[in-house]
Amino acid sequence: MVRRRGERPVNGHGPPLALAPPTPYFWGMSARPPQSPPADDLDPSVLPEVPETEEEALLLLASEDEGLVEEGPLALGRAAITQAARHAPLSPGVYRMIAADGTVLYVGKAKSIKKRVLSYTRPVGHTNRIARMIAATASMEFVSTRTEPEALLLEANLIKQLKPRFNVLLRDDKSFPYILITADHASPQIVKHRGARSRPGDYYGPFASVWAVDRTINALQRAFLLRSCSDSYYENRTRPCLLFQIKRCSGPCTGELSHTDYAELVREARAFLSGRSRTVKEELAREMEVAAEALEFERAARLRDRLAALSAVQGSQGINPRSVEEADVFACHQEGGATCVEVFFFRTGQNWGNRAYYPRADRSLSEAEVLGAFLSQFYEDKPCPRLVLVSHEVEERELLAEALSARSGYKVEVAVPRRGEKRDLVDHAMQNAREALGRKLAETATQTRLLDGLATAFGLPATPRRIEVYDNSHIMGTNAVGGMIVAGPEGFRKNQYRKFNIKSADLTPGDDYGMMREVLHRRFSRLLKEAPPGPLPQDGPDGEAQLADTPQDAVAEEPGVWPDLVLIDGGQGQLNAALEVARELGVTHVPMVGIAKGMDREAGRELFHIPGRAPFRMEPRDPVLYFIQRLRDEAHRFAIGSHRARRKKAISEAGLQSIPGVGPTRKRALLRHFGTLKAIERASLADLEQVDGINASTAMAIYGYFHEQPPQ
Repeated sequence: MVRRRGERPVNGHGPPLALAPPTPYFWGMSARPPQSPPADDLDPSVLPEVPETEEEALLLLASEDEGLVEEGPLALGRAAITQAARHAPLSPGVYRMIAADGTVLYVGKAKSIKKRVLSYTRPVGHTNRIARMIAATASMEFVSTRTEPEALLLEANLIKQLKPRFNVLLRDDKSFPYILITADHASPQIVKHRGARSRPGDYYGPFASVWAVDRTINALQRAFLLRSCSDSYYENRTRPCLLFQIKRCSGPCTGELSHTDYAELVREARAFLSGRSRTVKEELAREMEVAAEALEFERAARLRDRLAALSAVQGSQGINPRSVEEADVFACHQEGGATCVEVFFFRTGQNWGNRAYYPRADRSLSEAEVLGAFLSQFYEDKPCPRLVLVSHEVEERELLAEALSARSGYKVEVAVPRRGEKRDLVDHAMQNAREALGRKLAETATQTRLLDGLATAFGLPATPRRIEVYDNSHIMGTNAVGGMIVAGPEGFRKNQYRKFNIKSADLTPGDDYGMMREVLHRRFSRLLKEAPPGPLPQDGPDGEAQLADTPQDAVAEEPGVWPDLVLIDGGQGQLNAALEVARELGVTHVPMVGIAKGMDREAGRELFHIPGRAPFRMEPRDPVLYFIQRLRDEAHRFAIGSHRARRKKAISEAGLQSIPGVGPTRKRALLRHFGTLKAIERASLADLEQVDGINASTAMAIYGYFHEQPPQ
């Protein structure tokens, strides 16, 4: 190991940095370093360069260290970083470490970019993960910010956008549902909302599940009697609807309640959802007592029911803390190289549900390091509560709180509770994290065994980590859609599902082979353009790829974008169409298998077609066969769902007149008989035949347009 006299780490600890040129020495050498000649005998032309600042001294040390490693990728990476450090700013900001092919390897933030970058130029003292990252670095990019909290927020944005392989990645493919109280109508509406917040109003959440939102909205309707109907339904009411009769709406649509009184209900609901639940309940209790003293027993009973509904909201959601009105609780647990972060959401003293995350992180990172990186990304697109409770002391906790406060516009506290009710909440979250990770590892182990069996059955060179399954769906060639689902060691990867609207105008309606050719041509053409096939990623410090061979690795690592196996829902014809496309595009490294349904389409009698092998069947009770059936059924479900959505859109745009045999007259007769398009879609064949002007053949055409299966 090399030590330098007067050397000080970049983080500021250790003895002061010597400005004189450092003289290296080695532990175990008894000889003293050669003494310098007297100052009068020195030749000024050969005097060593004396740095004037600490940064120049660090650069000098880095340049001298380059000679300690004569060759290898680590030396090349350190040289590239040293060169980039000469132009790095001293201000706070974000730096990106970039590979030779332009891929971003790592995104980091620093109080001083130059000092942080120079820390990577040391010849020793790096973990294996950092050494691999340095060895793969070919260039760097820097972005300066005014403050360190701004750098932290920018780092989180870039990590989520670029997904560098050496960062902790929050894999979040689902948006959270919220409760919305609208602000674009005289009588605001309470609704469930998910997606972009484009509609004016107040959003409350997040909720961990749609079920939790629906349950809360139902209780709030009983407590505050707010309407949930659409604006068009509201404007066309002439008498109160059923919700008014069952005391879940105050009936503002027909004037059962004045706009002033309704606005007061909306104010109370907003106050309750904003965390002032205790104040709202106290106001209702006082109003109930006043009404009872004035002998207004009916009004007092209504207030009593509303108060009971509010208590039900707070009392029916599991663990509800007494001392915490608004908080998010995070607990991180690691086991077998995998990590689980469990998140609980508490709002207005209620438990609004929980969700488990499995971030992709290097095995060398501790629970505290993963949790700190997770938190900086989690609130990038979500509102932050005023209190965040965490299970571990994360690095730069105060800086994280400052950054979240700047983003939210109010003070946010990040705390590690040691005792009391808050500690109980963290312990409860930790228990759930352990159980969730245990289930995940068990599922992954089972999935890995099935993938190993699949590789054996199909003669694959290695266990597939990414499987793509393709299926088409249409009715007589109309609204044709191709579907692609993706599965791997962690199960179905629904955020990578794709649908393909069939666009070829020269296809014969119902040509399944032509549809399959178009879908695969578009898929592989895009892959060749965006990610040309090449050698495996160089993950190891010695240039050898590190392959996942355990279930824990499968949880922690991301499969590539190219499939290791393609399954085609169809027989030899569909498989030949797929192979034709592959040969045309030069894709020869992807195995393809066709799955033909058995006699009478009986499950368990599937016939498998593989190029170069005779068709074969698996044992009827083989677990691998069940696994393949699940993959095929999921592709079928996704393709049919996409087809139905496209068909529904086409119906709404073209109307009933797009059905053969239905013109304006019959369209009016159908709408006059059933009332709405939805009712026509749900009608049985016998009901359709009862409409004036609709004969048996036309009724069959209408029924067939809305249903894929013939009437029973």
